[in-house]
Amino acid sequence: MFSADNWEDFEVIYAGGGEKYERWGDVYLRRPDPQSVWPILCEWPKPHAIYNRSQTGGGSWTKIKPMPSNWKIKYNSLGKELTFIIEPTSFKHTGLFPEQAANWDYCGNLIENAKKQGKKDIKILNLFAYTGGATIASAAHGADETVHVDASKGMIARAKENLKESGYADKYVRFIAEDCMSFVDREIRRGRKYDGIIMDPPAYGRGPKGELWKLEDALYDLVTKCEQLLSDDPLFFIISSYASEITAQASGDVLALGVAQKHGGSVDAQELCLPISQMGIHLPCGATARWTPGTYL
Repeated sequence: MFSADNWEDFEVIYAGGGEKYERWGDVYLRRPDPQSVWPILCEWPKPHAIYNRSQTGGGSWTKIKPMPSNWKIKYNSLGKELTFIIEPTSFKHTGLFPEQAANWDYCGNLIENAKKQGKKDIKILNLFAYTGGATIASAAHGADETVHVDASKGMIARAKENLKESGYADKYVRFIAEDCMSFVDREIRRGRKYDGIIMDPPAYGRGPKGELWKLEDALYDLVTKCEQLLSDDPLFFIISSYASEITAQASGDVLALGVAQKHGGSVDAQELCLPISQMGIHLPCGATARWTPGTYL
């Protein structure tokens, strides 16, 4: 498994009964998690807020204790401090997927190693980039250009805030509000190349013409298109997926067929996890597959 176990400002403390109890800085939240399939095995402390699902879809937060509407937490990524604004939403999310820290460190290590070995003009592409965790990590670890693509203007606005709060507003980051597939097609036509590609696509989405698609049907084509954007001296290609139909092995197979067969190197595909601090186990948080040619490990 890939475990994001270097957090100080965040932890999953308990999980069970389809829920989890988390600490985000000084704020404690209780919210649903479908992977906590065992029962609640002890009494949990009272949180600041609980997320309650609605029978008609969606849900809402019930505040138990006074808490801010948003606040900041930090993450130390191999010596680089990243700062994120946390804000609970009506869809139970908080504006950050902390398990992705395992991938931030992985990308950062490869970027730093490449810089030490004299590689110049490192370009990273972050697709379905959300609030910018991987974008900020790439910039912090020395990427010369990071391209952040997301269809949501609201998420891009928050990513810009996170970049500024982290102290990297002077880094060359391009924020693109566009459908990711349309962007990739255009970059192929332009002949653009990237040394690292990161993608975290949703389970369901819409194409450039509004057509509905499911990730299991679209993933291979998306990866093979993105492969055309890899430079001649690439660092990595990373896929994360929260779609239950796509296992880590399936994601790894897509990278093996779509990338490794052409570029060589190796693929490592595992579950992405968070440690549950008071239970001695890990909470599964989706699948991640990583490809690297091995040059800069």
